[in-house]
Amino acid sequence: MSILVWVVLGLLAGAIAKAVYPDYQGGGILSTMILGIIGAFVGGSLFTLLRTGTLQITAAGAGLTIPGILVAVIGAIVAIYLWGLIRRSSNA
Repeated sequence: MSILVWVVLGLLAGAIAKAVYPDYQGGGILSTMILGIIGAFVGGSLFTLLRTGTLQITAAGAGLTIPGILVAVIGAIVAIYLWGLIRRSSNA
């Protein structure tokens, strides 16, 4: 995918994940975009793991399609959750 597609996918997935996730995340447009791109990789890796049984770091299945955006949003929600765990454990 081109860099422009990654940016658009990141913005869409990050914004949807931040809207769906029940806690306050903060951050601006850049953090939302990075969250969405990380979510595409996390979601793509989970999708590959469920489909093939092997863990690979990939964004397969994450593209500018409805299923691809759904995979990226699920990955972004997982990334938000993991980031919250890391942040809470470092503040304790």
